[in-house]
Amino acid sequence: MGDKNLGVETLSEATLNRLGYMLDNLECGWKQLAKAVAEQPQFCYSDKELTDCSLKVLSPHGSPGRYLLALLADRGCTLAFLLQCLKKIEHREAVGFLTTHVMEQIDITLQPQSQRVPERSPVVLSCRAVGPVDLTYQWFKGKDEVPRGNGPELVLNPVSLAQQGPYICRVSSGDKYVFSNWAHVRLVRSGGASAGSSSDYFPSSASGVYITRQPRPQVLMEGDTLYLECTAQANPPPQFQWYLNKQPMPNCTRSILKIPCITTADRGTYYCKVYNLYHEAWSDQVQVNIGPGSFSDASWEAPKVGVSDAGPRQMGDCCATDKVALLIGNMNYLHHRQLRAPMADVHELTNLLRQLDFKVVSLLDLNWQEMHSAVTEFLLLLDRGVYGLLYFAGHGYENYGNSFMVPIDAPASYTFKHCLWVQDVLQRMQERQTGLNVFLLDMCRKRNPNDESIPQPGPLRVTANIVFGYATCVDAEAFEVNKDDLSNGIFMSFLKKRLMEPEKVTVILDKVAEDMGRCEITRGRQALELRSNLSERRALTDSIQAPACQVTASTRNLQWAIAHVLPESCCLQFECGVKVQLGFAAEFSNIMIIYSRILETPKDIVSCSVQLSDFTEGPEVDLKHSNQESLLEAGSLLLSMDDLLPLEQPQLFTRISALQRLKKELSFTVCLHYKYTNLDEEVLEEQRVSVGKPLVSKLNLHEPRLSHTSSSDRQNSSIMESSSFSESFRANLPDLNPSSIRSASTSWSCYQGPMESPTFSSLKNEPEETICPEYFESEEPPAIKSLPSASSQELPFKFSNLPNSI
Repeated sequence: MGDKNLGVETLSEATLNRLGYMLDNLECGWKQLAKAVAEQPQFCYSDKELTDCSLKVLSPHGSPGRYLLALLADRGCTLAFLLQCLKKIEHREAVGFLTTHVMEQIDITLQPQSQRVPERSPVVLSCRAVGPVDLTYQWFKGKDEVPRGNGPELVLNPVSLAQQGPYICRVSSGDKYVFSNWAHVRLVRSGGASAGSSSDYFPSSASGVYITRQPRPQVLMEGDTLYLECTAQANPPPQFQWYLNKQPMPNCTRSILKIPCITTADRGTYYCKVYNLYHEAWSDQVQVNIGPGSFSDASWEAPKVGVSDAGPRQMGDCCATDKVALLIGNMNYLHHRQLRAPMADVHELTNLLRQLDFKVVSLLDLNWQEMHSAVTEFLLLLDRGVYGLLYFAGHGYENYGNSFMVPIDAPASYTFKHCLWVQDVLQRMQERQTGLNVFLLDMCRKRNPNDESIPQPGPLRVTANIVFGYATCVDAEAFEVNKDDLSNGIFMSFLKKRLMEPEKVTVILDKVAEDMGRCEITRGRQALELRSNLSERRALTDSIQAPACQVTASTRNLQWAIAHVLPESCCLQFECGVKVQLGFAAEFSNIMIIYSRILETPKDIVSCSVQLSDFTEGPEVDLKHSNQESLLEAGSLLLSMDDLLPLEQPQLFTRISALQRLKKELSFTVCLHYKYTNLDEEVLEEQRVSVGKPLVSKLNLHEPRLSHTSSSDRQNSSIMESSSFSESFRANLPDLNPSSIRSASTSWSCYQGPMESPTFSSLKNEPEETICPEYFESEEPPAIKSLPSASSQELPFKFSNLPNSI
């Protein structure tokens, strides 16, 4: 049914004329309606107004009934009140017309969903609608009608390459019709590459939402634990919302729904909404029965002794109290060769880890200070039993068994003073008593000739929970393939195929090493190295079991949430009558997309456009690529899915990167350019918009963090000592006594800059870096994530000199 709260003014001119004609009679017409509506004071008309209504019969095309409807519309009469009054005067013809042809609108209840399937597989697209009884369906592929596609379901069995493309369904009744959302059918090859992809080794990321595991019905006893699971694949990563009896369940936004100690109040119909920025899908509706005797279903059977509901497949009894990951990809180096793969690698790993219930912070292009601050914030998320994962893609080096990650602002001849020391991060992670520490380092491990210092790390605890996965072996480079801007690095290309397997972490990395060894591109050039003392069978797919201290868990959730708050979509109303919508999406934790579109334009405006400009200083906005009609043109290579967007009003996209350098609230100017019908000059109207500090900018990573000092001080530190953890978030934890929260400055000393590091000896030399020749002579050589260049005698071999070279 349509919305009865809509006003009479929403009716079309043809509908109003038809109703007016029905009311133009003496026995049951407009006069009787005028008396009925007069029960409401605002619709009590004067004698003069009613006389004017009567005189309309003197006009050639005048209608008293139509004039009365205009009076009702002017005073805000709703369709519901009009229908009520027509029923009161027993005007059956008008009631039937208003109900059947106006208020009983067509409403699509089930939208078709995009699908990615192998060739020759069956595809079923479904579209369901409610409304008038004579609904008809017609499917289209693009603009062409699909033969025999005149039902609510379109079956393509088997689907062929020619049937790949966008589909839409038209639901109609008489002269009324509505269209469904677009659904895209895409074919994939074995291994996940889209049909027509040019590469089998390094496929680009997939798009859409595809539910891979549906929830199942449950029959439980009171006091049992309800466990429902809905898993999906999507890019951007999927989000989840569970429903019980058609109502959204608060805070139930993970792929797994777990309710301990259920009661009869928890029985009913459950289902899950899976969605991302562009798509949504709904899981199967499943019935959960509690009881025997709590319901009248004769099919209920008591659960068998010793049989429990199956949760996710696990390696063993290991579980995490939480899972946290920090992913850093450095590409745009100021003084070194720029890289391509880190952006695609971080994006790919983010999608996978989020599907494993990791809290992921993904950051691109960090300088020295920002990397140190990001690691400090990452450590605050770790606690007893938490799985911590640190991934870095960029330039790096290794001296005397110690690895160093290079920030984008490292000078030409960098040393340890300009980098981040991996073993130091490990030591600080151990002090958080984590359940698992995983380091995935996709960087070179050549010795740095500019750095002759010998690091002296503090003693490491014997924790038997450390895993190092190096993209390459000692004294070797890590490579990326220069295929296109969306190619993965070699390490990630193999890792992503294995990461979701429910195996011990070291087993996963062993399989990746074997895969790399079998590939001709990497054989003899890059070999994964695994270092581990992991004694338990811990896997990245292990489930999360909430810790006994809920305050600590809540604090960690709030701390993580700080870096993932997006501004809410808003609408701007300009004085000329134009309405503009602004929306926001996250590409990474420090990169945001703003899209703008015009929702409403008055009839007297012939042309209208909107642009964003004058952004707050700090973040990076490429003005040449702002306000673009596609995400690709705006610089968002990973979210370039314009062909999957619904055909709505035109949208303009602007990409804002380096949000970690935002020092105050992000604000910008919305410029509206428009022309009136009778004017040649363009009119400019502006509004200033402030959206606060979105995403990771709230953490103030540009500010120096508090350096760790002694081991005892580190043990006494807690999440609450973070300078970025604002008082507003502390207020959400009433059980914590504010007086017990120590100032971080009482036990920590500040980093003053990249020159500080008391654990290293002084440098012996700092040779100037020279420009390296190209390492490879092939047409598309792999790029090396290199360290400062050495002399010509120290250059590595060229692939072109080897058999089967690239």
